[in-house]
Amino acid sequence: MKKIVIFGVGLIGGSFALALKKASATHITGIGRSQESLQEALKLGVIDAFSDTQEANIHAALQDTDLIMIAAPVAQTASILQSIKPHLSSNTVITDAGSTKSDVLACAKEVLGEQFNQFVGGHPIAGAEKSGVTAAMSDLYAGKNIVLTPTAETNKDGVAVVAELWRTCGANVSEMSAETHDGIFAAVSHLPHLLAFALVDDIASRPNAAQLFSFAASGFRDFTRIAGSHPEMWRDISLANKTALLSELDAYQNELSQLKQLLTNEDGAGLQALFNRASTARNAWAKNRQ
Repeated sequence: MKKIVIFGVGLIGGSFALALKKASATHITGIGRSQESLQEALKLGVIDAFSDTQEANIHAALQDTDLIMIAAPVAQTASILQSIKPHLSSNTVITDAGSTKSDVLACAKEVLGEQFNQFVGGHPIAGAEKSGVTAAMSDLYAGKNIVLTPTAETNKDGVAVVAELWRTCGANVSEMSAETHDGIFAAVSHLPHLLAFALVDDIASRPNAAQLFSFAASGFRDFTRIAGSHPEMWRDISLANKTALLSELDAYQNELSQLKQLLTNEDGAGLQALFNRASTARNAWAKNRQ
C-alpha cells in the first residue's frame, strides 16, 4: 500500500494509521469534518496530509489511492460513500471499521452499485474509553480480533489486502457473515455499553448524585468504564443494530426479573446458584483470553 486515505482520524482511524506507518512508509491522508482535529493529527505524525470534505478536494485526495478506510461513525457511511463514488478507481479497495455490519453492507451496495465488490466490511474489536486522535496508539490492535464480513460479491483480492493490512497492525483476522457479526456483538459489546450508560445516567440524575459518586469505588469504575465512550458513535451503533439489540435487552430484562424474584423470595440458594454459574463462566472466559 503506497497511499491510504482515512475518513475519520480519531482513536480507531488514527491507531490504524500509526500502526501502518510504524510498519512501512505508507503515505496516509486524513479526511474529516474538523480541521482542528486533522491539523492535530498532522502535528502528531499520524497522517502525512489532510483534506476537507469538499468534492474537489476529495477528488484530489483520492488520486492514486490504494485503499480507503472509513473510520467515522456509522451514520456517516452513506454520505462518505456518496462523496467518494464519482472519484473511485477500479483498483481502489474500500473498507470500514464500523461496529455494525448489516446496515453498512446494505448501504454500500445501494450507494456503490457495480463497485460494491470493492468494499470489504470490517470491524476491529478494540478501543478505549477515550476518543479522538490524541488517544490513538500504534499498538491498539496488537493481539486484538478483527472481523471481516465479505459477501459473495466481494473481490477476494480486496479481502486479502484488507486482511494483510490488519495483520500488519498485529491483529488476528477472522471472517463471518454480517448477520452473525451483528448478533454476536449486540450481546457482548453493544448491550454492555447500553447498560453502562444507563447506570451512570441513573446515578447522575439522582438528587444525591454527588454523594453517590463520592463513594463509588473500583466495582463502579470497572462496570462503567465504557460509559466514557464516544456518545455519537454509540448512538449510531445502537440505532444501526436496533433489532438485535432489542432482542438482547429483552433477554437481559428476563434475567433481571429472575434476579428480582430471587431477592423478593429471599432465595439465597437460588441467588448463589446464579452467581456461581456467572462466576464460573466469567473466570473461564478470562482464562481462555490469556
